[in-house]
Amino acid sequence: MAASLRCFLRTGRNAVSALRRREFHSSVPAAVQVTVRDALNQAMDEELERDERVFLLGEEVAQYDGAYKVSRGLWKKYGDKRIIDTPITEMGFAGIAVGSAMAGLRPICEFMTFNFSMQAIDQVINSAAKTYYMSAGLQSVPIVFRGPNGASAGVAAQHSQCFAAWYGHCPGLKVLSPWSSEDAKGLLKSAIRDDNPVVFLENELMYGVPFEMSEESQSKDFTIPIGKAKVERQGTHVSLVTHSRYVSHCLDAAAVLAKEGIECEVINLRTIRPLDVECIETSVMKTNHLVTVEGGWPQFGVGAEICARIMEGPAFNYLDAPATRVTGVDIPMPYAKILEDNSLPQIKDIIFSVKKTLNV
Repeated sequence: MAASLRCFLRTGRNAVSALRRREFHSSVPAAVQVTVRDALNQAMDEELERDERVFLLGEEVAQYDGAYKVSRGLWKKYGDKRIIDTPITEMGFAGIAVGSAMAGLRPICEFMTFNFSMQAIDQVINSAAKTYYMSAGLQSVPIVFRGPNGASAGVAAQHSQCFAAWYGHCPGLKVLSPWSSEDAKGLLKSAIRDDNPVVFLENELMYGVPFEMSEESQSKDFTIPIGKAKVERQGTHVSLVTHSRYVSHCLDAAAVLAKEGIECEVINLRTIRPLDVECIETSVMKTNHLVTVEGGWPQFGVGAEICARIMEGPAFNYLDAPATRVTGVDIPMPYAKILEDNSLPQIKDIIFSVKKTLNV
């Protein structure tokens, strides 16, 4: 009985001393789960609050809270002058946005989908991208064109294109393609603060996906530098270079391959233009193999550009096998689900290409 009592008292004393010790150690704040949608909303909210020149315009961005609810709550907070609903006329409101940027404001121009930016491509390319050069550096155009890009689900040929290569082709633009919530917030804040026109390619299927956000990334001062890729997973056998939604696919494929002893390094490009060639070269020099993954069409695509850059640079001599591309199929997107699935890169396609490249 006495032994049991001593044991109970000793346990109690240990618990109390542990509680006392805990008071003197500040625990590391837990990372918060935030969806990509909410991260984008935070970024715009913080920049609208920080700089009165920033405003948002587009179809249904104000009273309806955005077609995908990315601008939820902003109209109620900032009012009609800074969150502006437009008619369904991309050429018109993109032109208004570009003109306002030339006049000293900092517009965020939302396309309901980048497929509709085709209606306004003259404003994006000829008015926004070329003006700084044509004015000999006298006229900057600080504007962000943002919205969902690439294939969603069941929206067929006219609403499923990836415009990363389209806009990445054009001098004068910066082209960003975030994957995670941290990417979305940090890159959008950098884009809004940049004095150049920025095309910001989101993905509809990523909007509702939650990611852990560090304490640092929750700060109002948090930004991610434009033009810097991120190594999401270290590896030694093959470099998987990708962007947007396909970072998830590559990480899933890498997890499967790791069970077979194949270690993949996964690079999240984050920025399409300017491309972080140095990060890709460093990885290829380590792994000696390269596989690019994207949802866009193969001809003249992001993967094609990466392969060309590697061939022309110092990393080419380190390759032990030809670089391989995993892309969307070279056809307009079908409507039927089974055909759609076969038109886009799947995890099994990445695994197959990695094994083919490694000859295993």
